[in-house]
Amino acid sequence: QVQLVESGGGLVQAGGSLRLSCAASGSIFSIHAMGWYRQAPGKQRELVAVITSGGSTNYADSVKGRFSISRDNAKNTLYLQMNSLKPEDTAVYYCSATIKRDLRLYDYWGQGTQVTVSS
Repeated sequence: QVQLVESGGGLVQAGGSLRLSCAASGSIFSIHAMGWYRQAPGKQRELVAVITSGGSTNYADSVKGRFSISRDNAKNTLYLQMNSLKPEDTAVYYCSATIKRDLRLYDYWGQGTQVTVSS
């Protein structure tokens, strides 16, 4: 079994910052790409940022220059530093990881953490 557990969400005023974490645990041989997604009420889940095992990153246009994704491979942990937050960043944020176990690749999701930005 593999688990992804997010933490760090909460309520913050516009212009503030939050740091999300996502810890992977369980039967893991290796972790490939990891990413953050978000889903606002009444909207589809959307990609926020992704990072490969080698550290290459990609961001949604709406968060470029404000958010930074990083990972600690030794700790199997993913981070999302969110600065200059806007009310439109309000959503449930989900962690995702492509993990190799038993010689196969599987996609896993965390349970989500709520981020609320007040104006």
